[in-house]
Amino acid sequence: MAAMERHFDEELAELKKKLLHMGSETRKMIDLAMKGLEEQDESKAKTVFSIEDKVNGLHIEIDEIAMRLMALHQPMATDLRLLAAVIKINGEIERIADLAVNMCESTHFVLAESQPKSFKDLTVMAGIAERMVCESLKSFNNKDVAAAQWVLDEDDKVDDLKGKIFRELLTYMSSDPGAIDRAISLILISRNLERIGDHATNIAEDVIYMVQGRDVRHKTLEMEKHKYKDVKSE
Repeated sequence: MAAMERHFDEELAELKKKLLHMGSETRKMIDLAMKGLEEQDESKAKTVFSIEDKVNGLHIEIDEIAMRLMALHQPMATDLRLLAAVIKINGEIERIADLAVNMCESTHFVLAESQPKSFKDLTVMAGIAERMVCESLKSFNNKDVAAAQWVLDEDDKVDDLKGKIFRELLTYMSSDPGAIDRAISLILISRNLERIGDHATNIAEDVIYMVQGRDVRHKTLEMEKHKYKDVKSE
């Protein structure tokens, strides 16, 4: 029995290692997608697409390993929550990779043109979103609830920047109709970055559940409902 438990622990450790490697590759994709935009270098998209193939392969492999471990070992409590978190986080990382690919596809319409003032906000937004992904994965690796909570708190910054960029680009389009395609592409990129932040937030929520068994997924929504009720009752 002891040998069997040791083997299970080793497999769990290897599974976590694969997941973190997948996360690291996905962070590279975000970084390259933004560098391609900032440096007006569309060739970086080819590297992003090649990394995506690796990420997709890891996505399938990690799911298969996690499901096999659950079926063979029928883990309880902490180990079960860990495996459930791995499966969910695996899906979140794969979707982040897809969003990095989307960013590259939108970049084509932005190259070789002068950038609007909102472009600076876009790079700030990208930096926050990428760090959210980084910290959410660190929180998983270290079982660090404080780091996970930091990610949840940062999400509002990404949302605020997306709104600001959208408003600025609407003004930009109205003043220069010839820039509509470029502005729409930048809006789409900001939307992809916002979604990356959302997926990092989901990972952080999964970490909190994994470590504490506490579900915080709908906390913000409930807080908004109570706020609305309080306003109505005044």
